[in-house]
Amino acid sequence: MNLMHWRLLVAVADHGSITAAAGHVGMTQSAASQAMAGMEATLGAQLFTREPRKTLPTALGLSVIEQARVMLGALQAIRSTVDEARPMLRGTIRIASFPMVLATFLTPFLQRFRQLYPGIDVTTLDVTDNEVLTLLEADLIDLGVVLNPKPERQATILGRDCWMAVLPTNHPLAQRPADASVSLEELFEQAFVLATGGCSANARSLGAAVGLTLRDIRVEVREWSSAFSLVREGVGVTLVPEMALPVERQGLRVMPLTAPRYREFALVGSPNRPPSAAAAALLKMLAER
Repeated sequence: MNLMHWRLLVAVADHGSITAAAGHVGMTQSAASQAMAGMEATLGAQLFTREPRKTLPTALGLSVIEQARVMLGALQAIRSTVDEARPMLRGTIRIASFPMVLATFLTPFLQRFRQLYPGIDVTTLDVTDNEVLTLLEADLIDLGVVLNPKPERQATILGRDCWMAVLPTNHPLAQRPADASVSLEELFEQAFVLATGGCSANARSLGAAVGLTLRDIRVEVREWSSAFSLVREGVGVTLVPEMALPVERQGLRVMPLTAPRYREFALVGSPNRPPSAAAAALLKMLAER
């Protein structure tokens, strides 16, 4: 038997119902029923009587429940003693990020951070990359996720992905062998569906960085999913980040660039002030991962 079993035991006594107790301790009703039956089997005694609308402790059950309360109280006292002896870092962190990076890169780290620093409240905002910069400049957030951070700016790198060409399966360039690539130069000569994903970093800016211009933009869309639909219909080709590629690729040919191009995600602080103790703790954890 583990700690959850004893908490469940006390919760059943307090709520008079296995169903209500299950919800209180975060278990399903069936798992709670099995756990209770297992406890009674292990102890070799009946602790509760089950009635149609009520679960009541037996005389022996009352004694066991009382001891369980003493045990759980002692455990809480131990935790309180440890917390008092070890000062808990407290504070708040406001982080702005575009949704895809938040879900893919940041969320697992933030879950771990909350376990390590329960006294720090973390709030996340879903915004575009341009909005991240605006919020940072206005000092309205503590940290923000930026694309391709400038070398002079102190940044904590979260990850990166590469740009991939997406073409209709019947496009001439898509007829190349399975391991073939396509150059940025020849891609930019095609009828093009420009997808931005709400970001300033897109095919147009990628080309501008190397002196290339899109010759024939048929349509410009914000959502990656809209671009994939238009490519399937043969409107044109597109260029998207790898993490934006769809799971369902019927009608699409995805090809790497001959000279790979990457975009990097990084967490940066306000340019107007040093990070708070709470924000510094998060940056330190990310740097040491």
